[in-house]
Amino acid sequence: MSKKILIIGCVWPEPKSSAAGRRMMQLINIFIKQSYEITFASTAINCEFSENLVLQSIKIQNIKLNDNGFDTFVKFLNPDIVIFDRFMTEEQFGWRVSENCPKAMKILDTEDLHCLRQSRQESIKNKMVFDVNDLLDSDYAKREIASIYRCDLSLFVSEYEIELLKDIFKIPEYLLYYFPLYAERLEVLPRYENRNDFIFIGNFLHEPNWDAVKYLKERIWPIINSKLPNAKMLVYGAYATQKVLELNKPKENFYIKGRVEDAVEVVKNAKVVLAPIRFGAGIKGKLIEAMQCGTPSITTKIGAEAMHGNLPWNGFIEDEINVFAEKAIQVYEDKKLWYKMQENGFDLLENRYSESDFVEEFYETVLSIKYNREDHRKKNFIGAMLQHSFNASTKYMSKWIEEKNKKI
Repeated sequence: MSKKILIIGCVWPEPKSSAAGRRMMQLINIFIKQSYEITFASTAINCEFSENLVLQSIKIQNIKLNDNGFDTFVKFLNPDIVIFDRFMTEEQFGWRVSENCPKAMKILDTEDLHCLRQSRQESIKNKMVFDVNDLLDSDYAKREIASIYRCDLSLFVSEYEIELLKDIFKIPEYLLYYFPLYAERLEVLPRYENRNDFIFIGNFLHEPNWDAVKYLKERIWPIINSKLPNAKMLVYGAYATQKVLELNKPKENFYIKGRVEDAVEVVKNAKVVLAPIRFGAGIKGKLIEAMQCGTPSITTKIGAEAMHGNLPWNGFIEDEINVFAEKAIQVYEDKKLWYKMQENGFDLLENRYSESDFVEEFYETVLSIKYNREDHRKKNFIGAMLQHSFNASTKYMSKWIEEKNKKI
């Protein structure tokens, strides 16, 4: 029985730079353990911070948009499972996979619901109250939902997003699968007395991170700094742009530190994580990392969305600026409270992010769909209809671009 997987990446995975990179490596490792032959392909440039996949016996392939060379490549590879990293790669290559490898099971790894993140961002930008029903008018949502229908299974890290898709868009549950990041606490951690300062960490290619740092610098940190003049605010993250670097103000105890080689090392030595996230989707890798490091966090309702269920947070969840700052100061100064919040984080990891709770069931689900592919697809007439119309329109547009490029 064939055991080949093709992963089409939006980018090459950088597990030290982003939660998305760590997530991708977790998926890859699941199939490595099941002895799959894995090929990772991407149109992106492989940079110095990308994971060295070759060392893990993973084949790598550079591919191009609107290029029939992909058809030859994928037909020869003949994978029985194809994983699309975010819906844009399914839009670009899904029709080619269906045409050349019609029997391949197609899995969409969403990372987060992009239309939700984008709509929330627009609401912040336009100073409006976000309403989930507005997604029904979103062209971005229409593209993303269509992509979900065209795949055999779509993976989500957020239970909230699955419920939203079922309630608002009426997507059948058998197409949606909850599969979050998983993590465990570190065994050896510095004590309260040996920790200092506040920390934020996040990849600045991700717009919610830039917005959170700017909001933190302008609205929240001045309040904290006035009450705790000896504490520092340390901001770490890959791909800091000039506008991010300009926020570096040592006289105000606000430091932009940039990329860090080992995120765990800086988070576990900080006293409190601050994450005033105003828009976004999915779950926040930085907040799971805080739990692993035993570092309490102060975040917003959107920051903690779908992350703690009915369990208490490992810090506080506050949207109001003054209360956010007040709670941050309280956790920073109160040793007893700090340890209580640390234990809350450990409980969350054990009860919601344990690898053993997810991996085996996920793999069994994949096998079930893989071996019952025809019956699974017969239930999804909307997906078949969208596949038919989208493939036709996208195929001829791509062919036109392909021919045009030949003449340049």
